[in-house]
Amino acid sequence: MTFKYPAARRDENKVDDYNGTKICDPYAWLEDPDGAETMAFVEEQNKLTMPYLEQCAVQAKFHQRLTELYDYPKYSCPYKRGKRYFYFHNKGLQNQDVLYVQDSLDAPATVFFDPNKLSEDGTVALKMGRLSEECEYFAYGLSSSGSDWVTVRFMKADDLTSLPDVLERVKFSCLAWTHDAKGIFYNCYPRQEGKTDGTETTCNINQKLYYHVIGTDQSQDILVAEFPDHPKWHSSVTISDDGRYAVLSITEGCQPVNQLWYCDLQQLPSGITGLLPWVKLVDNFDAQYSYITNEGTVFTFRSNLDAPRYCIINIDIQKAERQHWTTLMPQHSKDVLGFVSCVNQHHLLVNYVHDVKDILQVYELSTGRLVMDLPLDVGTVAGVSCKRKHSDFFYKFTSFTTPGIIYYCDLSESKPQPTVFREVEVKGIKQEDYQTTQVFYPSKDGTKIPMFLVHAKGLKKDGSHPVLLYGYGGFEASIQPYYNVAYLLFVRHLGGILAVANIRGGGEYGLTWHKAGTLGNKQNCFDDFQCAAEYLIQENFTTASRVAINGASNGGLLVAACVNQRPDLYGCAVAEVGVMDMLKFHKFTIGHAWTTDYGCSDDPEQFKWLIKYSPLHNLPQPPYTGPPYPAVLLLTGDHDDRVVPLHTLKYCAELQHGVGSSAAQQQPLLQRLWVSAGRIDEIRSVQRTAATSGL
Repeated sequence: MTFKYPAARRDENKVDDYNGTKICDPYAWLEDPDGAETMAFVEEQNKLTMPYLEQCAVQAKFHQRLTELYDYPKYSCPYKRGKRYFYFHNKGLQNQDVLYVQDSLDAPATVFFDPNKLSEDGTVALKMGRLSEECEYFAYGLSSSGSDWVTVRFMKADDLTSLPDVLERVKFSCLAWTHDAKGIFYNCYPRQEGKTDGTETTCNINQKLYYHVIGTDQSQDILVAEFPDHPKWHSSVTISDDGRYAVLSITEGCQPVNQLWYCDLQQLPSGITGLLPWVKLVDNFDAQYSYITNEGTVFTFRSNLDAPRYCIINIDIQKAERQHWTTLMPQHSKDVLGFVSCVNQHHLLVNYVHDVKDILQVYELSTGRLVMDLPLDVGTVAGVSCKRKHSDFFYKFTSFTTPGIIYYCDLSESKPQPTVFREVEVKGIKQEDYQTTQVFYPSKDGTKIPMFLVHAKGLKKDGSHPVLLYGYGGFEASIQPYYNVAYLLFVRHLGGILAVANIRGGGEYGLTWHKAGTLGNKQNCFDDFQCAAEYLIQENFTTASRVAINGASNGGLLVAACVNQRPDLYGCAVAEVGVMDMLKFHKFTIGHAWTTDYGCSDDPEQFKWLIKYSPLHNLPQPPYTGPPYPAVLLLTGDHDDRVVPLHTLKYCAELQHGVGSSAAQQQPLLQRLWVSAGRIDEIRSVQRTAATSGL
């Protein structure tokens, strides 16, 4: 089939200088989201793509079946605040999850907050939320059309009365109530010219930390921390379990390191009135420190200090010198220390990741001694809710074939044992029909890479099966087993195989695994992914023409780079919100934070890494005589202000110009842009917080 692609103007005179190397950027005009040419380009692309997708023979059937299978109840772990329990619930096909409240676990539940009533089309979403310590107030952040920009509003938690307080210009923010419920810490950006609705590309810098007092206007909010000499710094406050300390974490970029400051709120005679007298416990970016709890002046942190698989350390802030720091639980010999939470005053709920599968255990806070193992199948802890002052806790288990089992455990019992609190079943899907296996295949340099395979039981290795190969490989994000109805539909009705490759760049084996896929080592990610496809072919699961690859965000970069390097290895490629222009990504919105993973073209040495694999800059020019590309579908949204759509638009134009002009190219090269939509697919790493926002 021959495709006639819309003509896009090429400006051959648009040339950028990178440390003396001239690089043509003929589609730079697509960086203007409001330009008439850009909007016309998007419209023409959608006119080409949509009829092609709509004529797909199985689309209507699969859409109906997918809707039926997705229509099942979904629950988060209950979360205790004050004397009441809160949880999110979706009856099946609601646009947004609804927050419910109940006086006890046996009492009837009522609706506390329903974001579905905020907009008719479901494009206003609850992005973040936080109940005050004793459940006096609820602060909630709303985003429109998928943008990262948030507007924070407030309501009384007892009678659901809305308060007039409104916080604007909030983005990448914490929400941290002081325990007296008088106010809340949050982050926002200075006002800027132009739009701030998610369609702009303006760089996000100079974030500040404020304290908002309930009942006052935002203009009266108190600036408590700013970093004028470091415009790219981000900060986040955690209030200590005893309510006494504000613990400030400062990051620059996405590397797992942070500075650690604190302020003793009890030592403020007039309360919070201005910039806080922060004490710099750690004033460099050598390691990561995440607050777990504190006993007086002794603070407990999860850290990667001299521990690439993470450990737990104690720091007495009265003896803050590093020689006085002690290790409560050293790093494991192989497993990665995941999340850690304090519960029942003197216990730690500890997660380890063993070969990409979760382990959950309870330890003594004072000694680090193992108390009990919590039962888990092969899969992922998708949510935990607990507090130090409460003896009970919940955790949610999921896997490729398990939609969700919520367990309850009370450590105040003489012989505590977790029990099933709530289990969800999906009608029409039987777990016993599917099989999940884990294989370890060699990459190009011999490194063994783990990969999950999900397929029907009794599958024959005869080379006939379509494969959906998914990967990410970045920012220390671990891609663990997760439930997706669409995947199971693909496996069951198309005889397909879901393959999830845990390539380097993620956090599956700690910091060393992560660094092996970043900066100058980024090619390892692409090699790992290509070798996954080769393994599936060599083991006679499939053939190259039946391999479809998929990834989102950093995973979209992965897909595009692999298609450029090995177009013969795949039959189809779906790249969602991919980072495609590796020479300019740092110039748009929050892209500057990613230089810790990718590097930056402003640096002559790092430019050499980036130009070798940048998807946009490694597309062939006509006349292209190489192997045909697989079918390509590029997906993005006009309100994605994280990986701005210009990446996809420019890559699409260059792809159609170079590869699309080849007579040998019979497979489609298409783009779909959603209007009034942002992130069409978030990074699939499992969130470690309870419910949507860690209420």
